[in-house]
Amino acid sequence: MLDMIGNGINVTFWWLMEHLLIVNIFLSVLIIFFQRKNPTTVWAWLLVLYCIPILGFVLYLILGQNFHKERMFKMKEIEGEVKYAIRRQEESIYRKQLRLKDPELERFGSLILYNLNEAEAVLTDNNDIQIYTDGKEKFRSLIYEIEHARNYIHIQYYIIKNDELWQQIEEVLIRKAKQGVEIRVLFDSMGCRTMHNRDWARLEKAGIAVAEFFPALLGKLQLRVNYRNHRKIVIIDGRIGFVGGFNVGREYLGKDPKFGYWRDTHLCIEGAAVTSLAVRFVLDWNYAAKENLFLEDRIFEIPDYLRNGREPVQIISSGPDSKSQVIRNNYLRLIHLAKERVYIQSPYFIPDDDILEALKIAAKSGIDVRIMVPCKPDHPFVYWATYSWLGDMVEAGARCYTYDNGFLHSKCMCVDGLVSCVGTANMDIRSFSLNFEVNATIYSARVTERLEDAFRNDILKSTLVTRKRYKQRTLLIRIKEQVCRLLSPLL
Repeated sequence: MLDMIGNGINVTFWWLMEHLLIVNIFLSVLIIFFQRKNPTTVWAWLLVLYCIPILGFVLYLILGQNFHKERMFKMKEIEGEVKYAIRRQEESIYRKQLRLKDPELERFGSLILYNLNEAEAVLTDNNDIQIYTDGKEKFRSLIYEIEHARNYIHIQYYIIKNDELWQQIEEVLIRKAKQGVEIRVLFDSMGCRTMHNRDWARLEKAGIAVAEFFPALLGKLQLRVNYRNHRKIVIIDGRIGFVGGFNVGREYLGKDPKFGYWRDTHLCIEGAAVTSLAVRFVLDWNYAAKENLFLEDRIFEIPDYLRNGREPVQIISSGPDSKSQVIRNNYLRLIHLAKERVYIQSPYFIPDDDILEALKIAAKSGIDVRIMVPCKPDHPFVYWATYSWLGDMVEAGARCYTYDNGFLHSKCMCVDGLVSCVGTANMDIRSFSLNFEVNATIYSARVTERLEDAFRNDILKSTLVTRKRYKQRTLLIRIKEQVCRLLSPLL
């Protein structure tokens, strides 16, 4: 009897392994021949499929699908006045008629042209920019501006949690809706998975329009980790725009003991660049809500600005719907144009080969390359992969730091005290190609110096990762690094 049971188990096991091998072969053919993935990513998936067959298959279903993204995210193109402004500015650059107020910025003309061509990012030079590195200050300013809205409020966040912060914002939104202000809230299905339908229904009952980006297939069971809308944008009356790293939740106020103080970077922009942010929101809203906001002219009316700004800004965005990795290439071009220093803050540092080599070459060429990451993980696999790449940069001569005063979530690059790039995109492969992101590239010594000052102040609360310190890491950490490094193309 026991022999029969044993034989049955044995037959079942080999039947399972045989069919698992067939599935793996099928997926391997699919990955190699039918999906245009980076070769490094292909090898990483093959390694996962054959080394951990069952779990690898599940991971591929969650993380690896392509879904014919070019069909899924066929967004309406920008038309009309914006297209005309792009062509006009391209012509000015080619004729060398575009002049920035600071002569030192002239060498970044090629970057301006690239962003214009690839991201349709018009350069505006009349912007006033406020920088927020503290969540309490950022949300205090946001709520103040919402309270003073007259016409419309557009809100888009990757994460919204129904805690005391959102409840405070929601209360103001409902009050403004009763006053006749038109309000739209766009949220990502994965990032807002802790929210309930009744939370959104409460807004809709108050007359607030709500749209969900890339909803889950099976209720709350979200199997599609890729192609998330990671953007954080707020537009108020076309006059004020917020963009940066803060989501909505109590941890962003430093109230979660797991993370402690939350160090981030967010911008409040007043000026013509807000129109570019408005266009970005409308494109995302049109896709998620199946509504054409381009028909509403008042959304794009140019308001009277209260402050007379002077900061040149380009709003650049990229994602699975982009023809190229615009934000990644913007970072790469900034590194190539650096002459003195490059400062980078990112919660995740998983560069592709080109970014890594550009940073190594810069460091070995005498450019002051400094990279700052958190000292604690919010995603362990990503953290140990980050620490692994940090070791490469330390070896190349860069100064690398782990931020010790809580959690560092800032996404910021500063070059030569002249140009900075701030937004939602991390320095990792996921932000470069799999998520929808938006950044502001700012051609201003005044703003960039303020961001560099904030970076230097953070150094006082950080630990320098020296060659000696890195080599003293334990065997367990080395193993974690190597495993996560192998998986880094998938993270």
